[in-house]
Amino acid sequence: MSTDSPADSTGPILQINGLDVHYGPRRRRRQALHGVSLSVAPGETVGLIGETGSGKSTLARTVLGLVRATSGSIAVGGADVSSYGRRQWRELRRSGIIQYVFQDPLRSLDPDLTIEESLSEPLLVQGVPRGEAATRVRSFLDRVRLTEDLLERLPGELSGGQRQRVAVARALVTEPRVVILDEPVSALDSANRVQILEILKELRTEGTALVLISHDLGSVAGVADRIAVLYQGELVEAGPAREIVDEPRHAYTRLLLGSAPTLHGATADRAERDALRALLHT
Repeated sequence: MSTDSPADSTGPILQINGLDVHYGPRRRRRQALHGVSLSVAPGETVGLIGETGSGKSTLARTVLGLVRATSGSIAVGGADVSSYGRRQWRELRRSGIIQYVFQDPLRSLDPDLTIEESLSEPLLVQGVPRGEAATRVRSFLDRVRLTEDLLERLPGELSGGQRQRVAVARALVTEPRVVILDEPVSALDSANRVQILEILKELRTEGTALVLISHDLGSVAGVADRIAVLYQGELVEAGPAREIVDEPRHAYTRLLLGSAPTLHGATADRAERDALRALLHT
């Protein structure tokens, strides 16, 4: 597991500064994110960790232009996208520079399109000739360890692990510079979870920046270069993955570690977890 961020003279591919996001009408506004700052370098893998409701998915949706920030800034590929309108966001997403892998691939893949059609679609939208698109689809299918006989099948005819690998291939086929993956292994069995994580490790060496969203610190600790921990909409801790695992500073991070059997062989006992929860509310 790497503990250093890859060097890059052109700067981060994703830069978030002082991001605030509020939901709801003015009198009943709820703050979902507060002052979040995070950078991701080309080729770097960042694990974004937190429980349900911590703000992880809100952050991802804001970076993709699906949620409007109240304040703060976002830059993608060096371009400030904070003030983009709907059309500009749509063009950015279609450009393929940034891609998103949903938690549930069965819902994100069109049930009426074959796997080949689903994988070709983002390329055809970009104007790639159909023959070239077909060649690239087969290339990326091989990279996620799927065979060509699956191309004529529908998503409902594939296993959960196969569908998730198709979703990863669909995100990669446009050769994006950054991919955000929302709980990519949470619904998979252990064998498929390991396979997906191995594929993501390989991507790190190819210069693709990854943001892995997860509630399970253990599932991304062996893949991420850095880990950022969100708690109640605030970034409470961030640093090299090994440092976060070995010397967590915040009580919430220690609570997450205590609940991760893949990191320390056994979860922390109930008394310890209760003590850490109490610390969070003092």
